[in-house]
Amino acid sequence: MKRKGMEELDDQNRPIDRLPFDLLAHIFAMLTCFKDLAQTSAVCRKWRQGVKESLARREKLSFSGWKVDDDSTTRLVLHAYSLKELDISRSRWGCQITDRGLYQLSTAKCVSNLSSLSLWGTTGITDTGVVQLISRANSLQHLNIGGTFITDTSLFAIAGSCPHLKSIVLWGCRHVTENGLLALVNKCRKLESINAWGMRVTVDCFVGLLTISPALQIEPKGMLPNIAVF
Repeated sequence: MKRKGMEELDDQNRPIDRLPFDLLAHIFAMLTCFKDLAQTSAVCRKWRQGVKESLARREKLSFSGWKVDDDSTTRLVLHAYSLKELDISRSRWGCQITDRGLYQLSTAKCVSNLSSLSLWGTTGITDTGVVQLISRANSLQHLNIGGTFITDTSLFAIAGSCPHLKSIVLWGCRHVTENGLLALVNKCRKLESINAWGMRVTVDCFVGLLTISPALQIEPKGMLPNIAVF
């Protein structure tokens, strides 16, 4: 017990531990490597609380480039109360997010305030998880769900839950049909652009979308011939 007390006293005498808690949390907020955050959190109780506070202040969080799974992602996002932009795109290392992870993320307090969400290439998710998460993400303005196996079911949920949506990436979403796109454009009246590269829909479908919303940008540019919409 005496030795433990001496160690705690030594910890308190370290220069960094004399820093105000707010400043310590500000420093930890600059760490971008999640491995570093985990190691920092394990140093002592004060540092663990500092890491939690730094997460609570973050407005952007990206897991792109990191090998993460459902539980590790959820643990961090649950503490990121101020989060507005979340990127859990699949990287070359492999993002292991599944429907279970999306369900867990849907319980985070920040989800209703997210303005940007990327699920790019997360092939382990289905409509079930997407619908669960999107149903609470009512502030979304930008959504990247390209490279996944979603169907019209997800688009119907997006159309019904995201009235502020401005852009959506559906790159390579080959299971989405004209019905899903029409529902999206009809209900998301603020929608400005759709990335539809690699989708199995006809030019006539895009003509129909432009008839509903003439200012809509179909990306990538040049994919469609010049179309006059009256």
